[in-house]
Amino acid sequence: MNKLNIGILGCANIAIRSVIPATLNLKKHFNLVGIASRDIANAEKYAQQFGIQAFGSYQALIDYTNLNAVYIPLPNSLHAEWIEKALAQNLHVLVEKSLACDYEDVVRLNKLAEKKGLALIENFQFRFHSQLAKIKEIVTSGKIGDVRCFKSSFGFQGLPNENDIRYQKALGGGALLDTGAYPLKIAQIFLGESIEVVAANLNYMPKKEVDIWGGAYLKQKNGELFGELAFGFNNFYQCNVEIWGSKGKLYTNRIFTAPPNFEPILEIETAEGKEILKLSADNHFENMLIHFYKTINGFEDKQAEYKQNINQARLINELKIRANE
Repeated sequence: MNKLNIGILGCANIAIRSVIPATLNLKKHFNLVGIASRDIANAEKYAQQFGIQAFGSYQALIDYTNLNAVYIPLPNSLHAEWIEKALAQNLHVLVEKSLACDYEDVVRLNKLAEKKGLALIENFQFRFHSQLAKIKEIVTSGKIGDVRCFKSSFGFQGLPNENDIRYQKALGGGALLDTGAYPLKIAQIFLGESIEVVAANLNYMPKKEVDIWGGAYLKQKNGELFGELAFGFNNFYQCNVEIWGSKGKLYTNRIFTAPPNFEPILEIETAEGKEILKLSADNHFENMLIHFYKTINGFEDKQAEYKQNINQARLINELKIRANE
């Protein structure tokens, strides 16, 4: 498999702090061409830091000769536009969650990617952390018995200032698309994709007209399992998953945001007592980028990603509807 030329559309913190360093570490997989910003000075600042090329517009980067793929960490409201433009240039796309603000856009973009045979992946990097594999292994083993209830919460203290893009309605802000997307995603891993939102709540910041915290109750369409989710800004920090079974319970408190040097802790409680498992550190950003690379090259299933993307958007849309009933 050949090394792929990839570019970064935007200078978001997650790109600077995590994705660019991970990409640069994968020299056998990617050649990081450059970073684009509408403010050329901003692009030049980070281009100099990482030894790559600066582009003064997003279009200039996707027009770059021999580019194979882009990573898009722009505000949510810009995702659909730049995914479509990238796909039009036959570029594979890795995009930050949430993939787009509207369900219809997500369906349309995935159909376009499928038609062109291009990878389109929504970046939930926690999918590729070894701790998730370990949790799935424990649940499958029957150690905690039959699953009875799934719970997940993701939220944190207030954002730095009221001008943060996550407080801006026009930019696709709000807690649901930012923090709520995570527990919705992991619920599908343990409850299956055939689930529905049967009750939900979204609480809004009146002046900003964006949701800042909320929750949902999910249920399997053709089964008995259910899930309870909570998320938000201006909350005491939570980043957990709890799986309650007929014989025990499993819990971990850093499921979504474990940094590369962090050693996750799993707590397993049964009638025999509590067991603490300290897991190995892992870099889920590098793992995610390798998955992107393999998907582009046909070693992972593009169709599975399209299906996941659309199902995620469906559940977000259902949550919005239920919250406003």
